[in-house]
Amino acid sequence: MYFKDQVVWITGASSGIGEALALDLSQRDAILILSARNREKLEAVRQRCARPDRVEVLPLDLSDIGGVERVAGEGLALHGRVDFLINNGGVSQRALVEDTSMAVYRQLIDTNLLGPIALTKALVPSMRARKWGHIITVSSLTGKFSTPLRSGYAASKHALHGFFDALRMEVWRDGIRVTVVCPGYVRTNVSLNALTGDGTPQGTMDKGQEKGMSPAKCADLILWAAERGKNEVYIGGFERFYVYFSRLFPDTFKQMIRTVNFTPEEP
Repeated sequence: MYFKDQVVWITGASSGIGEALALDLSQRDAILILSARNREKLEAVRQRCARPDRVEVLPLDLSDIGGVERVAGEGLALHGRVDFLINNGGVSQRALVEDTSMAVYRQLIDTNLLGPIALTKALVPSMRARKWGHIITVSSLTGKFSTPLRSGYAASKHALHGFFDALRMEVWRDGIRVTVVCPGYVRTNVSLNALTGDGTPQGTMDKGQEKGMSPAKCADLILWAAERGKNEVYIGGFERFYVYFSRLFPDTFKQMIRTVNFTPEEP
């Protein structure tokens, strides 16, 4: 099996897609390193895994770039290698451009973009030396097109594609694969935790998230794509076809999407 006895490091592993990936991979007999900011939540996920004895917990704040570089060394030291890195950690946004502080924009960019870049950069040399590795980065459909209230989130996700597309071309000769995953609506806490203009969480669940795909199904599709060496994959319900619609009919798509996610009280 593709993941059996492989060391897999998952960020954002305390809930949602990251938790589902951990549970699925544990069933596949992978060796796991789980990271997020909250140690207690990570420990709870570890206990739910099929093989808790093959799971390490390593707290990590992706917005602390210096801390990411330090923790990367700790992660490598646990088993002497990392075979798979799943960049899943991140934070979303629900605020108009004019209402969003620069501090919030910085937090979005640090957490969603610079943190994953720093962790990836720290692990690539060891993968290159072993001529093997697979980097799986969870972006979003919002990484392919933007919607209202997500300017900083969309910017960070768009940039992920630029970085990891370039990395893929640089490391393919060294046996390193790079897969970028773009989920649509998944039933996670992403909208509950989304940052408003002043940095406070939105605290409510978006309707799209409520009706979205289960994290377990999303995790299974992510691992399916990784096993097949996909460069990029779109996951979700009908909304995943928006990517193709936006390419074929860009002007019509922009007219359609500009009203999405606005409440009647908003302009």
